[in-house]
Amino acid sequence: MYYMETRIGRTFVLRLEQGEVLHKEIEAFAREKNLLRGVVFALGGAESKSELTTGPGDGAHFSAGMPVNTHFLDGVHESAGVGTLFPDGDGVPVLHLHITCGRKDRAVTGCARNGVVVWLYMEVVIMELEGDRGVRLPDAASGFSLLRVD
Repeated sequence: MYYMETRIGRTFVLRLEQGEVLHKEIEAFAREKNLLRGVVFALGGAESKSELTTGPGDGAHFSAGMPVNTHFLDGVHESAGVGTLFPDGDGVPVLHLHITCGRKDRAVTGCARNGVVVWLYMEVVIMELEGDRGVRLPDAASGFSLLRVD
């Protein structure tokens, strides 16, 4: 286990509108506000055809370059997500947010990185994490950019 200690800085409340792409809007806002690190909560509607990453291949033998599972929402879904915001090696804030989307008696959970599109509106709260530690760096074994806090 690796860890870092931090404090809460600024808090932002955003209202995203119909058709906006969740991760793109949050990352653009973060760049505008010089917000490099934070905890993100999202609540609202997800549009039909939004794409979630729902796990790496079969999960048992995953390595860089192997396919990941994706899921496209069939119809508008209620959604709730939580994530973190940390800069990449170039200092650009990158969101990693997992979201659960439900419709009638079905639910699916996955990473929002491929494009969750807002239906009607979505409420987002971002709590800034102060300090200069924590960065997302490429990991050769997985092919993902992973958080480093050391």
